Amino acid sequence: MDRAQQLSEFLQARRARLRPEDAGVPDFGGQRRVPGLRREELALLAGVSVDYYTRLEQGRARNVSSDVLGAVARALRLDGDERTHLHNLARPTTTRKRPSRPQQVGAEMRQALQALNGVPAYIVGRRLDILAWNDMARTLIADFPAIPAAERNMARLIFLDEAAKGLYPDWDDKARDTVANLRLDAGRHPDDPQLASLIGELSLGSDTFRRLWADHNVRGKTRGKKHFAHPQLGNLNLDYVAMRAPDDPDMTMMIYSAPSGSDAATTLQLLASLSQTQAAVGETRANHGAQSSQPRRSRAS
Repeated sequence: MDRAQQLSEFLQARRARLRPEDAGVPDFGGQRRVPGLRREELALLAGVSVDYYTRLEQGRARNVSSDVLGAVARALRLDGDERTHLHNLARPTTTRKRPSRPQQVGAEMRQALQALNGVPAYIVGRRLDILAWNDMARTLIADFPAIPAAERNMARLIFLDEAAKGLYPDWDDKARDTVANLRLDAGRHPDDPQLASLIGELSLGSDTFRRLWADHNVRGKTRGKKHFAHPQLGNLNLDYVAMRAPDDPDMTMMIYSAPSGSDAATTLQLLASLSQTQAAVGETRANHGAQSSQPRRSRAS
């Protein structure tokens, strides 16, 4: 999780994907030893010396200015998320390494989550940890309460739980998005030991994760469409939107919905009924268990 190494690998990966003809660099022929642009070509496009860009790509440049980073970002044709990631990696580290405090979902966020009783919604935090959910999200995605709190993580579900491949027909896209989200988090928190441990666990447990992690793609959660194959309700195509918590940029509420009158909206109504039934059954079992654990009194008492 070394920031300098992340910066080096990210710049190399972005430079390798940019073809000379796409960047407007004249091709004078000759065999290229590496795909994409050469360092000297990128330096020329960014308006910096080859030596300076080389030091930047090797993670040896210090106090890199925003202007230089902007020029490099333009030369590499980075999008908004990639620019943010570049700045996170290239800025000098002046704070001491300290363990991050556990994230807490505030009362207002929990209240908003439970108010969304007609659509699936859940909250993720750093490392894509699943922090809270409503009953419909539990019915649609996973039985979150049954997962130990320390393992309740979206990346673990996607890469280490075989059920995820059945739930997401477009699993390959979901896997790429998950890794790209995690890469952004790594740029913001390169000194997080729990994140480093998670990445190690996923790399050992999934060849696909290891391959995607090496691509250094980054992408934030915003909005889009997601396809589900629910074991009881069948295919479900939903729109989603990601909403950041106002007091914590590392906490996001994911909300799934469907246009009114659509087939997906009808299926969501069935999902709501199913989740209510499952919640009622769970509450009955919990109450029965609590009563069974009480000491029995004799009739004489």
